[in-house]
Amino acid sequence: MRKTSSSVRGCWSLAVAVCLAMQSACGRETTGVTPPPPPDAELRELIARWGVVPILPQEPAANPALVELGRALFFDKVLSGNRDVSCASCHAPSTSFGDGLSLAVGTGGIAVGGHREPGEGRQHVPRNAPPLINIGLGAFYVFWDGRLAQFGPQLGPAFEGVPAGLDNVLVAQAMMPVVNRVEMRGAEGDVDRFGEPNELAAYADDQPDEVRRAVMRRVLAIREYVDMFNGAFPGVPVTSLSFEHAARAIAAFETNALRRTESPFDRYLARDNTALSSAAKRGARIFFGNEAACASCHFGPLLGGQTFASVGAPQVGPGMGSAAPLDLGRGELFPDVDVYRFAFRAAPLRNVELTAPYMHSGAYPTLEAVVRHYSDVTKAVRSYDVAQLPTSLRAAYHGDDATINALLQSLDFRVRRPLDFSDEEQGDLVAFLRSLTDPAARNLAALIPESVPSGLPVDR
Repeated sequence: MRKTSSSVRGCWSLAVAVCLAMQSACGRETTGVTPPPPPDAELRELIARWGVVPILPQEPAANPALVELGRALFFDKVLSGNRDVSCASCHAPSTSFGDGLSLAVGTGGIAVGGHREPGEGRQHVPRNAPPLINIGLGAFYVFWDGRLAQFGPQLGPAFEGVPAGLDNVLVAQAMMPVVNRVEMRGAEGDVDRFGEPNELAAYADDQPDEVRRAVMRRVLAIREYVDMFNGAFPGVPVTSLSFEHAARAIAAFETNALRRTESPFDRYLARDNTALSSAAKRGARIFFGNEAACASCHFGPLLGGQTFASVGAPQVGPGMGSAAPLDLGRGELFPDVDVYRFAFRAAPLRNVELTAPYMHSGAYPTLEAVVRHYSDVTKAVRSYDVAQLPTSLRAAYHGDDATINALLQSLDFRVRRPLDFSDEEQGDLVAFLRSLTDPAARNLAALIPESVPSGLPVDR
């Protein structure tokens, strides 16, 4: 895993250098004739420039009991204040461990037409739930604004309550949802699914450690969990177990069970020239070529996840931080850095076909819509079609002139110039993006446990 992560970081200086060189790229010639795919040797050389290398084989789990404990906790609603949501509520196997919603819905949600909507008096989680497939492959940043990184929390008020000294970014991430009122903890005065007071919600917001201790009291009151923790952490007395141990188990499950890296693109990297279609090869040449500049953000083994850019992603939902109802993204953490205003993490693209809707706001329902956005970002920002959003979120789209102008003023230099992809080029790019899908990621139902120790229902 460390080799993969270091490979991603190692190509950063190369990416910056090439990005700067691309500002004067010349236009494409369009003849109306479908061009042949690029020669494989030429294409592989182009891909290699961006640090895209085969991912190392998976190592066996160090402690299967730890992974199994993490799986149980991941699917168990006992971790939520109202006992109505689990980690899997927003990261479901049926949607590649995302939730298929533009904006996530936390505790207090209700079922509407086969999906979840906020219940009375509740609001959407401010951002799209990032999918977790391959999250354990050396993620340098997690969250759309990168507020947690492998080297520790970033600056800003979003990190109050993150324990210091954690050595794994996924462990740190797993510590956070249980203290978040919208995601899992609930509001003061809530009652749980059995009509009992929600004791987790009664703590003040400046008592995250007390909330986590209360969650562990719930968990360790269940005999089966005590046995599972004993198997996962041999030699650790029950009285010494904390929520950090639970978070380590959840991170172990995510790292060991959610890896899917056998896509056609992976086979192509392994020298199978037949693994990609002609359209996918043409799309790869556009993606990794100098003019489109896709790979200047989506580089390395994971094809992204290491940088931030303002790309004109539509603003939708309740927003967060000081700019609410807008969302400044990375700019909320670093308000004095102009390039971070409205900047969000360039998401890793492996298995991206399965993780719609897209962008931090879930504004685009298809890969085709995303590619059209990047074909002419300025036009896309000015003419965003709100019909792409679920009906319940259309009124929450911020399309006023002030917001549009602010987004356009913040655009990264790489997306200011229209690329004007032809219909065929757009189709080729989508074909390439679909080649990043591991067929085994399409159906992950086998990871759903039949039951969890609390006895609460498991979403399927």
